[in-house]
Amino acid sequence: MPKVGIVMGSDSDLKVMSKAADTLTKFGIDFEMTIISAHREPDVFFEWAKGAEDRGVKVIIAGAGMAAHLPGMCAALFPMPVIGVPLSGSKLDGMDAVFSILQMPPGVPVATVAIDGGMNAAVLAAKILSIDNKELLEKVKSFSAEQKEAVQKKAEKLDEIGYQAYLEGK
Repeated sequence: MPKVGIVMGSDSDLKVMSKAADTLTKFGIDFEMTIISAHREPDVFFEWAKGAEDRGVKVIIAGAGMAAHLPGMCAALFPMPVIGVPLSGSKLDGMDAVFSILQMPPGVPVATVAIDGGMNAAVLAAKILSIDNKELLEKVKSFSAEQKEAVQKKAEKLDEIGYQAYLEGK
């Protein structure tokens, strides 16, 4: 059963939203992924969002650009956490989507990650799901340790070869 639902309004969003899918896969979290236009097929969207809980979804990750209605509408119809991913690609480089997702009315919250932050949305979903799952919590802790180690290795390399050589990829 999928624990996370990933939804986006267009296949052009797949480049960013696939990062969420890849990250959930690394954590071993089942997910479903689909493309639904809330504006062009509202009946399909309503059915998907209202049925997510019955399908076993615990968290929805919704990517949207420009007016960014998809995350907010998910939050209006789905009783559990929704994470909005503002997508770039508009003339405003995603800032329009950020403001749209952030400015939800009282009582309809949507967690919001960085513009094009598909990976962070998946990490946040994993953290939410790890609240009552010790095995997943250990994976989240391990992921954080790996992130720390990767930064430390980069710092060591920079110290060793200097910034010019580092920038040149030596």
